[in-house]
Amino acid sequence: MSHYPILETERLVLSAPTSADIAPMHAIVSDPDTGRYLGAVSNPATQFERFARSAGSWMLYGYGSFMARLHGSDELIGSVGVFHSWRGLGADFDNNPEAGWILHRDHAGQGLAGEAMRAIIAWFDATHGPRRVVCMIGVGNAASLRLAEKLGFSAMREAALPDGDRVTLLERHP
Repeated sequence: MSHYPILETERLVLSAPTSADIAPMHAIVSDPDTGRYLGAVSNPATQFERFARSAGSWMLYGYGSFMARLHGSDELIGSVGVFHSWRGLGADFDNNPEAGWILHRDHAGQGLAGEAMRAIIAWFDATHGPRRVVCMIGVGNAASLRLAEKLGFSAMREAALPDGDRVTLLERHP
C-alpha cells in the first residue's frame, strides 16, 4: 500500500494499514482497559472484519484509518483516522466520513490522539475537500468526548449499537 500517504507529526508516524498490523491491533483492542468503550471486538473474527472494513475504505474512498507509531519505533500503538463505514445508525450518520481513534492504554492521556487527528483532519480537508465528518463515542468515555469537542465535533444524539452498547453520535462541519 505504498501509494497511500504517510503523515508525520512531532511524535508520530501515521501510515495506512497492512496485514502485519492485524495481530497487534487485535492485541490493543483486546486489552480490557483500551477496549471498554469499543463494543465486542475481542473476538479475532470480529476484529478482522473491522480491520478489513477500515482498510477497504482506503481502496474505495481514498481515505481510512492510519496506523500510529512513535517516531523511531516499529511498535503499533493504535489506529486513528477518517474512514468510511456503514453502521446502520441512520441517514444522519451512515454513509459519511467517520473519525475515530484507538490508542493502546500505555499511550493514552498523552495528547497523541489529538496530535494525530489534527494532522489527519488537515490532510483529509486538503485532499478530499472540507466536508461534514461524523464520529461516535461510547457513552461514559469522557476523555474521547473532550477530544472530539476540541476537534470541533458537537453532539447530535445517542444511539444503540447492534450489541446494545450506547454511543454518542457527533458531527463536525467544515
